[in-house]
Amino acid sequence: MSSEPAHPLGPRFEEALSYAIEHHRGDRRKQTEIPYAAHLLAVTALVLEMESSEDEAIAALLHDVVEDGGGMRAEAEIRERWGDDVARIVLANSDSVSEPKPPWRARKEAYIAAIADKQPDELRVSIADKLHNARSILSDYRRHGEAVFTRFAGRREGTLWYYRALLGAFEARRAEIGPGGGHALDELREVVAELDRRVGAVADD
Repeated sequence: MSSEPAHPLGPRFEEALSYAIEHHRGDRRKQTEIPYAAHLLAVTALVLEMESSEDEAIAALLHDVVEDGGGMRAEAEIRERWGDDVARIVLANSDSVSEPKPPWRARKEAYIAAIADKQPDELRVSIADKLHNARSILSDYRRHGEAVFTRFAGRREGTLWYYRALLGAFEARRAEIGPGGGHALDELREVVAELDRRVGAVADD
């Protein structure tokens, strides 16, 4: 008889998946035709590979709902449907809940500063989010070169600054994120180093 998995995914996860896909229906990754759901599923997969809880996996599915148009009304709905912990993780992974959003640099500086006070489950979802974003930037840089940075408000220098700063802030919390979180953080460091290397090589030409 097979044993029950350590972190079974039940109806709550399935409901969150449907909710996330519906909320982001029609959304695409920056200047691509890739459905935004690809990012949500990738981040959730990374969280699950950390052997994290179902709540963390649900929060990974929903991590952009509040920030991307849902606002605090969506936060209240998430809290009611999936509980306080899921809502807390989602809110911790939202760099803005107001419209219009503050300037890009101010938002990113605030997000980085807040890493020092995030709870471990909040950190793991954040690391998964940033790892998938960094993977995507590196992959697109390999294909499209410098043009990839025109997609981002920070352009090349701001984008590279942001990921380097994230690494430093996450590294300071390494002891609290568990082995799975640490493994993901190691990969994030490798991806950012490779992006730095490729961008630097082009700049030196």
